[in-house]
Amino acid sequence: MDITALSSGLSQANLMSQVSTSVLKLSMDTVEQSMDNMIKMMETSVNPNLGGTIDISI
Repeated sequence: MDITALSSGLSQANLMSQVSTSVLKLSMDTVEQSMDNMIKMMETSVNPNLGGTIDISI
């Protein structure tokens, strides 16, 4: 087996692993930010007094 080819292959595998990890981290950060924004939106949309009383006239 050629040492140069083996070294090149391992280097490429290492680079691909680092790129995959970086892309996954970016994706996880984006999802976390989206979740935070969704939670804030849900917290501001809650009105505890809504639906507490019903006015009925017959």
